[in-house]
Amino acid sequence: MSEFYITATDLEWINGEKDNPEDLCLHGHAVAKIGNEILEYDATVSATALYLLKTITEDHIMYEDNQMLPCCGHFMFLKEDGSGDVLICGCTNGIDWSVIHNKEDVKIITEFGNEIVISLDEYKKEVFKFADLIENFYNNCTEKLPKDTFERDVYIAFWKEWHRRRNK
Repeated sequence: MSEFYITATDLEWINGEKDNPEDLCLHGHAVAKIGNEILEYDATVSATALYLLKTITEDHIMYEDNQMLPCCGHFMFLKEDGSGDVLICGCTNGIDWSVIHNKEDVKIITEFGNEIVISLDEYKKEVFKFADLIENFYNNCTEKLPKDTFERDVYIAFWKEWHRRRNK
């Protein structure tokens, strides 16, 4: 097994059901292996997947933004920089780690100070596998029904960013 591994089980919507057209955020039991450290958390795994996809091209410094395994994602909105990227706001609960790029490698540093360095290609494979797991769950559920045009537009932007980053 790789030094970096992430998966999710028990995927469900906030009400505990396997399908809910009104809930936009998927939850599940996330397990990440970073070196010899195992991190487990009941997280908003749809946000985790997007955050991981962002780290393929961007550094993520723990505690500076979202957690990699966030408890929740109460609100989504578009960044004001014109990028079309989405910000997801939640509470301060969750598990975080840093992802720092160095040429063709990434360094991952946990909250406990454990560090690993893996190739960017190996990292991408694991991130894509996780993102695909989450997207497949969405694809097997009823089409989502955002409650208003703002929520609909941000939800569409979420998936546009996801696919742009996933298919790069």
